[in-house]
Amino acid sequence: MDLGMCLALAGVGIAVGLSGAGSSIGVGLAGQASAGVLTADPSKFGRLLVMQILPGTQGLYGLIVGIMVLMNIGILGDGAAPDVSTGAAYLAGCIPMAIGGLLSAIHQGKVCAAGVNIIAKRPEESSKAIVSASLVELYALLSFIVSFLIVINIG
Repeated sequence: MDLGMCLALAGVGIAVGLSGAGSSIGVGLAGQASAGVLTADPSKFGRLLVMQILPGTQGLYGLIVGIMVLMNIGILGDGAAPDVSTGAAYLAGCIPMAIGGLLSAIHQGKVCAAGVNIIAKRPEESSKAIVSASLVELYALLSFIVSFLIVINIG
């Protein structure tokens, strides 16, 4: 395996790995906050599930970027093995999703954990908790769009 392929695969690893790690932390934070509420009132499960799911989207965005790269470099498709400069470009293209996904998922998990408190005390206000968490999601989407645009325009 040449250096170009290694660089591209490193990009896949960081996009999928870091955004997935951030999502697992964020989902864990929201899940921990939800567990206490559910023991007191199991009827709030549906609303709390939404709060737990939201930080998981960053991992999906990172997975999509990773799959796109794998398709372009011939691992999952008909793409050609990248040279060093193309492999470096894929690595660079994956960095926005890796960093944006990691950090936004963790912070979204914190916002979702706070939203769990809103739902615990005033379930009718759950839409406000979701909107607050969605504001953090915007930055994950921006990271995804930048990585997507870079990856689709390489080579």
